[in-house]
Amino acid sequence: SMAMQAQKMRCAWGRLCLLLSLLQLSGSQAKCYFQAKAPCEYEGKQFSLGESWLSTNCLLCTCLHPIGVGCCETTQHPIDFPDWCEAHYDSQTCQISVVQKANPSLPCVKSVEHEWGSASTPEPL
Repeated sequence: SMAMQAQKMRCAWGRLCLLLSLLQLSGSQAKCYFQAKAPCEYEGKQFSLGESWLSTNCLLCTCLHPIGVGCCETTQHPIDFPDWCEAHYDSQTCQISVVQKANPSLPCVKSVEHEWGSASTPEPL
């Protein structure tokens, strides 16, 4: 019935909104994308309205059938760190860690000889 469809649709949007607000709440600079007409299928598996999956490029996607697919980045992008550090992306764990450029095995921690940059430092590309 039409009412059923509308109810299902609202649920999907509600879920997407919840997903978006959760990602925003986590303080991440998460980007979200909406793909109209995208099929709700991933790696040969079919998904129905409201179902989610994690893609290999660390996007959390939610099926919004029949209007498309909504995906959000799950990784947090650090935007304010000193220039002697760099963001290291691990595609296995979908985590980004900030490490020292000189020695990537060491985490980037504040030390006496290095002062943290201010919030106005440009975002690294």
